[in-house]
Amino acid sequence: MTLNQDERELLRRIAEADKPVAMSDFFHAMYPPNFDVNVGEEHPDRVVWRDHQFDLYGASIKLWQNDLVRVVHPANGERPDLVELTEAGRAVLA
Repeated sequence: MTLNQDERELLRRIAEADKPVAMSDFFHAMYPPNFDVNVGEEHPDRVVWRDHQFDLYGASIKLWQNDLVRVVHPANGERPDLVELTEAGRAVLA
């Protein structure tokens, strides 16, 4: 299976976690905001950052759809789904 850079990095970070994690917890670490919080919604740096965030949600969905991660604790309104790697996910990283 071929993963893009974001998918592979997200999968790697999930693999390194010692407990089930929310995939979105890694988004800001992967693409930290690089703009002043006071810039407008359409500032070019904010737009690029926002696009990265949306791409990471897409990567999360793809990892789940391809059975590379499994939901261990479904979202409950207070926190998102918590996931862990599957055997297939470990195999992809190997």
